[in-house]
Amino acid sequence: MGRSKSIAAKATSPSMEGEIAHLRDLDIKGLRTRWRSVFRREPPAHLPRHLLFAVLVYRLQADQLGDIAPDTARLLKQIATRGASLETARLTSEFDRRRTELKPGTILMREWNGQPHRVMVLDEGFAWNGKSYDSLSKIAFAITNTKWNGPRFFGLRDKISLEVEP
Repeated sequence: MGRSKSIAAKATSPSMEGEIAHLRDLDIKGLRTRWRSVFRREPPAHLPRHLLFAVLVYRLQADQLGDIAPDTARLLKQIATRGASLETARLTSEFDRRRTELKPGTILMREWNGQPHRVMVLDEGFAWNGKSYDSLSKIAFAITNTKWNGPRFFGLRDKISLEVEP
């Protein structure tokens, strides 16, 4: 699921790590005080310490790294209100397909046996090692000498598929 801001580096900043460590050391009273300063309202009285901490850390990370994308938030809200169903499976399947549509110029990266590999998405196919290919599976085979599902090899599909019984 995407983020609404791009992330230049995966590692959290030292200041964020320090703030998280500080939050971890606070008691429930301290976490409630911090909640009031972040959200400008009283924290829910029923939330235990570990949930106050988790929500505050999430907000800190979302503010610095970017929150989830609006379409992801809508999907999660729909799933939460309607529960798991065939409709949920259809929505998540459609969402996954939208997420993996590749635009020309996109660079896919994969490390294999210690070697980095970069593939560029073209209008009609893909470019790797100075050659054009019509599928990611052919590039994955060229890299590994083993049959692979190309989108899965390049991390474009989840490793576990959602199976729905009628």
